[in-house]
Formats: sequence, structure tokens, C-alpha cells
Amino acid sequence: MADNLALYLFKQGTNNRAYEYMGAHKNEDGSYTFRVWAPNAHAVYLCGDFNGWKADIPMTDIGGVWEIEYSHPELADGARYKYIIERDGVMRYKADPYGYYAETLANTASRIFDIEGFKWKDRSYLKYRKEKFSCLAKNETPEVPMNIYEVHLGSWQRDDNGDYLNYRELADRLSAYVKRMGYTHIELMPVAEHPFDGSWGYQGCGYYAPTSRFGTPHDFMYFVNKMHSVGIGVIMDWVPAHFPKDAHGLYEFDGGPLYEYQGWDRKEHKQWGTRCFDVARNEVSCFLISNVMFWAEKYHIDGFRVDAVSSMLYLDYGRDAGEWSPNPDGSNLNIQTIAFFKKLNGEMKGNYPDIMMIAEEATSYHGITHGDGLGFSFKWNMGWMNDTLKYAEADPIYRKDLHTKMNFSLMYAYKERYILPISHDEVVHGKKSLVDKMTGNYHNKFATARTYLGYMMTHPGKKLLFMGCEFAQFREWDYENSLEWFMLDYDMHARYQRYVSELNALYLNEKALWQQDGSPLGFEWIDADRNNDNTYLYRRYAKDGSYLTVVTNFAPVEREYVIPVKEKGVYSEIFNSDNTNYGGGGCINYGLLSTVDYGLGPCIKIKIPPSGFTVIKKFEGNDEE
Repeated sequence: MADNLALYLFKQGTNNRAYEYMGAHKNEDGSYTFRVWAPNAHAVYLCGDFNGWKADIPMTDIGGVWEIEYSHPELADGARYKYIIERDGVMRYKADPYGYYAETLANTASRIFDIEGFKWKDRSYLKYRKEKFSCLAKNETPEVPMNIYEVHLGSWQRDDNGDYLNYRELADRLSAYVKRMGYTHIELMPVAEHPFDGSWGYQGCGYYAPTSRFGTPHDFMYFVNKMHSVGIGVIMDWVPAHFPKDAHGLYEFDGGPLYEYQGWDRKEHKQWGTRCFDVARNEVSCFLISNVMFWAEKYHIDGFRVDAVSSMLYLDYGRDAGEWSPNPDGSNLNIQTIAFFKKLNGEMKGNYPDIMMIAEEATSYHGITHGDGLGFSFKWNMGWMNDTLKYAEADPIYRKDLHTKMNFSLMYAYKERYILPISHDEVVHGKKSLVDKMTGNYHNKFATARTYLGYMMTHPGKKLLFMGCEFAQFREWDYENSLEWFMLDYDMHARYQRYVSELNALYLNEKALWQQDGSPLGFEWIDADRNNDNTYLYRRYAKDGSYLTVVTNFAPVEREYVIPVKEKGVYSEIFNSDNTNYGGGGCINYGLLSTVDYGLGPCIKIKIPPSGFTVIKKFEGNDEE
């Protein structure tokens, strides 16, 4: 793109590959061109190791964007640089907002890096993605299983000294593990460069730079390529809602509000101590939309989980009366944010129709994924998560009064395209780990957790589980240390991990559990109202009419049910959470189950394990006459 046109489109808010123009780029003669947006600056200088960080390399103002073509023997991959922004006599050292590589933690400079030249070998996975996920651009639900493993790279595993693994080590270990466990995707908590570990990546300063905690940009490309090589998609957490006040970052970049809103009523998230992006400003819109395009284009990312959408949609989010200004009609919706999300998702559908845009959104805002709404591919079902965890945490004697917490989600399951999330947010800050949330003694905690995950995996919607939940880590997640893999030396934890692995396999192999996620034809209640029993009976259907019968029993007592089935024949239990291989007590329905008629049509009689979960399927080829 010609430079003049790129600048024009940037100012118009339509340069959605602004990273090709802004930042640091190597020229054919070996020099570098640097560009930075700072319209309110009185002067801007390039500085770095190559000039002792002095303000003696002035840049030229070309209409709010400052640029310079510069060469120096020390300008090469890894060279450190910043911009000095001068306004009203004050000099501010700023990292490059479009920098491809950066220092981290206590060090804050941008670094030169040529991200071209990596040899991708993921053509077959990208072909699969195009075939299966392009339907999202037509507002359709992909007819594929999606089982997501959420990961914080800094604490999934560490080396023997407690230090970080690098991207390549993580790629090799993690790809093998998630494939063996039966996941289809990983979701990475933010990997864009961020100065403070305790933010978990959600307060980033380097939006275009994969964190150098774990290696170089090419190392991160290796990570994604390795995942694709074993058929695992990579979803990235993306944070357009806010950014921190670190002096080297986007905060008051040219001496006053620039990337953030200027108005007192929208500028800041006081509870997070961060600034809010002014998404209505053309150049900021270009920065953010180009950022998603960048990760999709340069790093082959398969999806983006958009963080804190609710905080952007509502003018009064996290604000008390008198701290926000309503719209002229008195409403509290941020119209500029709505326009931004429609623009963002429209651009992604047009350019990358097979890439998922996933909203973390916790309100009843209508049309996150459907109709003429915001255009997202999926929405996290936070209501399902909150309701079902409240039920699972309750003592069984009180669950009869909370019965609808588990089945209410079926009232709205098809209003949006949902992902059911048990994420990092549910296992920190005193909320307890997933297994420790469950009531009862040691064994009953495990049994209830197995049943809870069984209900999750057979409920309509795609799935997400945070790392550590799959082997029942008892301690809450701690970002400063590795997961407690030593727990697998204990029999119950090893058996629980085996359970999750085989439950995942059931989900992947049974098309009735995912083929009609977007249609009410994929689910049918047998009995939703056995509140006194703490049980739920339902069927899941594939498109060809084949189905699974599912019973979940959240009471710590064994039951025996006569359950109606669709047709006369022979059935078998294909999954049971009480299997002793999983740490259960062995209340199993062995052998084949022939239908009987109790005046209700064909039925089968089965045992329901205490705090247990069972799946029944018609045994084809052995029908009774």
C-alpha cells in the first residue's frame, strides 16, 4: 500500500492493516523506517542503544504521524528502541505501539525483529478450518466438536528450577498432552506483551508483540504451527477494553489522552486502575482492528476470545451514579462500542470468515451472535456457569430448591451460539478449585465433579475447561507456580484425569453431542422436573435421528429408573462416571439392556449411580423382533 494512501486510510479509520505502515520496518537498502502516531506532540525523537537513548534523532511530522528513515550498524534484530515524545517541554519515553517484539517485566523497550521468513507447515489444518468454520460468516453453527483447554503459559508447567518453559518446549509438551486428552483447541490467556505477571496478561502494553517471557516471535509461530500439526486450533485472549497506566505504554501517549477516551465519564475503569480505549476514534479503531488482523495473518491464530465485552457495552459499567453520563434518551448503552464491534466482526468475516470471534459477555444484551447484532461467532454462557456451579456447590438436601439452576439454560440455549466455560476466573480469589467447590467428603467431591463435567459435556454448546481442572487440582490456580502435576501420583487424581480423557473421547466420537448444537432439534427432555431426586433425564440427537439417553444424578444415593426410549430394541450403557477405573464405586449397568413395556411404550430399566452420570445408546444390529 502506498504510504500516502496508508496514511489517509489510517486517519479515515479504514486502514485495517496499519501494522504494515506504522512501527519499524526494514527497507531494501538495510535502513529502517519508523512511524508513530502522536498528533499532539511538539517533537518526537527516535532513540535506543544505537544513540545512547538521547533526543538527537528528530522525526518528521507528516500530519499527526511522525516518521524517519534511519540506518545504523547496530540496527538489527534484537536492537532496542523507543520514541521520545516531547510536549510542553516534557520528554516521555514510549515503547512502539506497533512493535513486533519487546522487552518484558522490568525492561520496557521495543526491539527490532523481522517476523517474515518463518516456514509454516499447517496448510492441511487451515484447509480443515476453512471447510468447517467458514459457516460462521453465514451466521451458522459449525457442525464439529469444540472442546477447548484454557491455558496460562507461565504456569501450565515449568522446568525443574521453577523457571518458564520456552514457546518451543511448551509447544512440544502441550500439543502432545491436549491431543492425548481429547481437546480440539487451546485458548491462551493473553500472550501479548505485558509488564506485570499479576495481571495474567490482561493489562498489556505490547499489542503486536508475543511476550518475550517465552521466546521470540518466531518461537511463538513455532508454537502455533506445532499445535496445527496435531490438529489443535489456537484461540487467543484479546483485550480491547482497557490498558494499564505504565509510563512506557499507551497511557497518555503524546502527553494527554490519545488511545483512551478524553471525557471524564468514560476514560477510566477505576476498579481496574486502567484506561479505556476510545474505540470511536479512527486511528484507535485502526490500531485495534489491525491488531486482530495481524495475529490472524502473521501468526495463523484460529480465534479470539474478546475480553470484558460487557464493560465496553455499558456506559455505567463499574461506575456509580454521578460517574457516568447517559445517552440523550437516558439509556446506558455505549453506541460507539456497538458500532466498533459490528465493524470489527464485519471486517473479520469478510477477510477471515473461518476465524472465531468469541465474546466474554455476561449480560442479557440481545444479539451478541445472532440477527443484526454485534456479529460475534460465539458467546461465553456465563449464566449457565453461574447457575450450575451454585447448584453443584449446594448440599444435596437443598438442591431440590435449586433444581432450575441446572435446567434453566435450556430455555435460552439457542438464542445465541454458546460456549460453556469453566475458566480461570472460577478457580481463583477464594472461589476454590473445581473439585473443591463440590460439597461432601473427599470421595463425594470427586463423584460430583465427574457428574458435573458429564452434564457439561452432554449439554448443548461448545466446551471450555481451565487447565488443572482435568486432574482435579485441589489448590486454587496460582499464576506464579506450575500446576500441581504431582497430584497425579495420587490414585484418585490419576483416575479422575482418565475419566476426563474418556469423557472427552465420548464427546468427540458421538455426533449427537455436537452436530445440532445450534438447533433445538438436538435436545429433548425426558424428565426435567425430578427435583426431589436431584436428577435430570434427557436425549441428545444427531441429524440422522440417532440419539443418546443421558441421566445425571446429583444425589449421593443409588437409584433405579425405568426410562422410555424411542424404539424397541437392545441398548447398552456406553459411559458411566461411577466406573472404578474413574475412581467410582462400580454401580454399572453391565451387558445389553432389552426393552420392556410397562404400558408406556418401550422402556429400559437401569441403575443410576450415586452422584453419577450415565449414557445409554441403542445397540445397532441386535434389534429384537
